[in-house]
Amino acid sequence: MLLKDFDYELPEERIAQKPIEPRNASRLMVLDPVAKTIEHRHFYDLGEFLAPGDALILNDTRVLPARLYGRREPTGAHIEVFLLRRLDKDSWETLVRPGKKAQVGQVIRFSDELCAEVMAHTDFGGRIVKFRYEGVFEEILDRLGETPLPPYIHERLEDKERYQTVYCREEGSAAAPTAGLHFTKEQLAELKAQGVHIGFVTLHVGLGTFRPVNVEKIEEHKMHSEYYQLPEETAELIRRTKAAGGRVIAVGTTSIRTLESAAEAQGVISAKSGWTDIFIYPGYRFKIVDALVTNFHLPKSTLLMLISAFAGREFVLHAYEEAVREKYRFFSFGDAMFLTCRAASGAEEGHFDSHHL
Repeated sequence: MLLKDFDYELPEERIAQKPIEPRNASRLMVLDPVAKTIEHRHFYDLGEFLAPGDALILNDTRVLPARLYGRREPTGAHIEVFLLRRLDKDSWETLVRPGKKAQVGQVIRFSDELCAEVMAHTDFGGRIVKFRYEGVFEEILDRLGETPLPPYIHERLEDKERYQTVYCREEGSAAAPTAGLHFTKEQLAELKAQGVHIGFVTLHVGLGTFRPVNVEKIEEHKMHSEYYQLPEETAELIRRTKAAGGRVIAVGTTSIRTLESAAEAQGVISAKSGWTDIFIYPGYRFKIVDALVTNFHLPKSTLLMLISAFAGREFVLHAYEEAVREKYRFFSFGDAMFLTCRAASGAEEGHFDSHHL
C-alpha cells in the first residue's frame, strides 16, 4: 500500500492545543466498522457501549519529565538533554542538542545538585550519559525536568498532570498514551460498578511515535522499538474474558500493540515482557483485541494505519472527513473515537451512515 493512501486534509485550527475540563467532556465518535455507522456522542457516554464482562485494557505508563536544560562546562554554553531510556541506575540513552558539541568526556551541569558526563555515542546520533547527583535522582528530575509535549502543541500546559492519565504509575514514557487522558477516576469506578473489568499493561512510548513515515510503500517502513510488559494478572483477565464471551477493549494504540505483540495465536495470550517493533497496517489479522478506544491521529502516520487495519481504510478516512466537518478536536488533547468491533475480513467498501445524537 502507498503512504498517500493514508492522507487527509486537516485545518490547523482543528489541532487541540489545550485539554478540556472535565477530562471526559470530550466528544466521542462511535464507529461500527461492520454496520458502517457513525454516532456522535461524548466520552462520558462510553459506558452505554460496554457490557458487563467486557475487559478494558489500559496502559499505565507515566510520562517522564524528560527534557533537561543545562550548560556545558567550562564554556557555559546552553545544551538540552532529552532522556530516552534508562540503562542502569545512573546511565541513560539520550538525545542531546546541539549534538556536535556533546563529545565523549563532555560534562553538562544542570544545577548545583545534578550534572552528567557524556560516555558514548549511539547508533542513531544520541548519547549515553552518566548522571552524578546529591540526593534522590527521581526527585531532582521532577524538580528540574520538563514534561515534553508533542511538536504540534504550541501552547504552554498549566497543569503537568493533564498530560498524564489518572491511572499512570510506571514511569518511562517520552509521550502520553493519549486515549487514556479522557478517563476520570469516577468514570472508571462507574464502569467497574457496571461489571466492566479493568486490566493494565505497560508500554513506554518512545519518541519514534512522532517520527514521520518516509517511504512511499508502507510495507518498507521500519518501526521503532518500545518496551512493554503484560503481567500475568492481565493475561489471566483476558483469557477469562474470552472464555466467557466478553470483549477485550484496548484503550489506545499502545495497548493494542502490547496485546498483539504478546499474542501467541488467535485468542491465546500469556504474560510477557520485552521490546516490540510490531507494525500493524491493513491486512493484519488481529488475535486478541475486539474493540478500541483511540484519539484522532496524524495524516500518513503508523497510528492511522493501525486504525485502518482495525476498521477498514476507506471507512476510517470517511469518519475522519466527517470529524473535520463536525469540528472535532484532533490529536493528543483532542476528542476520542470508539471502534465497537473489528471490521469484517476484507470489508473495505460499503455504504456509510451517520447518526447525530
